[in-house]
Amino acid sequence: MPAAHRCRRRKGNGGTVAVIAATERIVTRGGRSLYGRVAIGGAKNAALPAMAAALLTEEECVLENVPLLEDVFVMAELLRALGAEVDLDTERHRVRIRAAEIHGYEPPPELVARMRASFLVTGPLLARFGRARSVPPGGCQLGTRPVDVDLRGFRKLGAQVDIVDGTFVLTAGRLRGCDIYMDYPSHTGTENLLMAATLAQGRTTIINASAEPEIVNLGEILMDMGARISGLGTSRIVIQGVDRLRGYRASVLPDRLEAGTLAIAAAITHGEVILDHVREPDMAPLTHKLREAGAEVWWSETSMLVRAPGPLQATEIQALPFPGFPTDLQAAFAVLMTQAHGRSRIFERVFNDRLRYTSELRKMGAAIELIDRQQALIEGPTPLRGAEVRALDIRSGACLVLAGLVAEGETVIIDAHHLRRGYEDLVGKLAHLGADIHYA
Repeated sequence: MPAAHRCRRRKGNGGTVAVIAATERIVTRGGRSLYGRVAIGGAKNAALPAMAAALLTEEECVLENVPLLEDVFVMAELLRALGAEVDLDTERHRVRIRAAEIHGYEPPPELVARMRASFLVTGPLLARFGRARSVPPGGCQLGTRPVDVDLRGFRKLGAQVDIVDGTFVLTAGRLRGCDIYMDYPSHTGTENLLMAATLAQGRTTIINASAEPEIVNLGEILMDMGARISGLGTSRIVIQGVDRLRGYRASVLPDRLEAGTLAIAAAITHGEVILDHVREPDMAPLTHKLREAGAEVWWSETSMLVRAPGPLQATEIQALPFPGFPTDLQAAFAVLMTQAHGRSRIFERVFNDRLRYTSELRKMGAAIELIDRQQALIEGPTPLRGAEVRALDIRSGACLVLAGLVAEGETVIIDAHHLRRGYEDLVGKLAHLGADIHYA
């Protein structure tokens, strides 16, 4: 069997089998404008912490609008390994989790190595059971992404943190509320400490907290469980600990990153696309930059129309924590910059090694000058040419898919399996809008 078709199989509850190709290729041919309407699914970055939060209670938790992604399957498998009952209904996009009889406090290292969000189980385990162990988490290689913020916060809450043979070993009695100052507004760190503080004794204040929409979504779910939280969506979150939490029934918020990727696709192909099930406040940074670059964006309740009837213009983006421009969309926006008139600039201020994809865009003819590992200048408009390129991670893979939509000839994206970690059927949705794209 050719390498492109070798697969791993994972069997879930109820006989569900997820088939994930070990090596996949996406083939695109450019030149088609995108037209039509597509619904946006649930956000991976909201679903994963919500699933981890089920460890805070022995009662059943039900999560709706769950995206069917590789990372979601990994989190479900990880929770089962700890002893939780997990039923993932792929037809209804719903997961039921009951963590009444947890028998393990260390997620399997092979699962932890596959995604950074695996570390989110440490806060709930430490808060409810007083112990947790984990190897350092893996995931996309975007530069230095330590878990120091999480560990310092756990220590402040009264936990003992040791490193034994490369494994973090966390132990505590009941956690104690305190003031935690975060050196930077870590997304994962805020989620971990927020969950841990819900069962701590007394009040915890997280200063310089992340204000991302997905954290607000998590906080609202925790409050539905009985947590006492104020300040969500700001840099100062206050949690008054409670003795126990109940189960929840909640829905994952729409994926602003999937919506953003498809919005950029509409603009660069000079098409007209309506995106349904989108939240306007979450899309504000991208909306402003699309308009600044010459695209038109219109809103009607939870629907977003994007079109670019005229030439695109050069602009600048600085990737920053929300409400700054999303770091997870800067690679996709770089493709728009290659088609814009003038010199554009990217400044990646969240991760220190997230411009590696530029070498792949250069293979397609993009005129990109790296100032350093976090800044790039892009000249446009530049005709892109089809080529064989490699997806380095989830978002760089999406970037190359978009480049293929406007390139002359055929583009082959290898290691395209990365996209299945962050996008549910991106290829199918683009094809529905008229793109010449398929898996090979």
